[in-house]
Amino acid sequence: MCMNTQDCIDGAFSGESQANRKYKSYAEAAADEGYDHVAKLFRATSAAEEIHARRLLRVGGYIGSTVANLEAGREGELHETNQMYPEFVSIAEKEDRQDAVITFTHAMKAEAVHAELYRKALEAVKAGKDFNVKTIYLCPVCGNVEIDKTPANCPICGIPGASFKVVE
Repeated sequence: MCMNTQDCIDGAFSGESQANRKYKSYAEAAADEGYDHVAKLFRATSAAEEIHARRLLRVGGYIGSTVANLEAGREGELHETNQMYPEFVSIAEKEDRQDAVITFTHAMKAEAVHAELYRKALEAVKAGKDFNVKTIYLCPVCGNVEIDKTPANCPICGIPGASFKVVE
């Protein structure tokens, strides 16, 4: 329940963001099952939820300068790396949920990489420059990000570096 408009914006953003990701995943599942038009419907509603979430970020005052955005992004990644995911891993281990342990651990390690990349980008932007990279690669399994070249295997999840996707 909202106590004020900002609370309502925050709650709506959370819901819209989750719906966006769920519907995108539902689209992939529908396509895998051969339901191409259902997949298309889920992709459309996923995109609509993304529009709602982005608008809520703006009206909520969460989009700042590139410096402010990099600082906020790095702070969030460090929180996930140092507090959130270690706690989640511990809970999953106690419950013997190895699937969750692996997922949380991969995310935690990838978030640490993201935080370091944000730090480097922040240094560049504060110096009045863009982040000096040619190509950014994304691991489609764990979310690791590599700059300018891929490793033989992802250092986090181990998949072949050739599986990484170029980020445009």
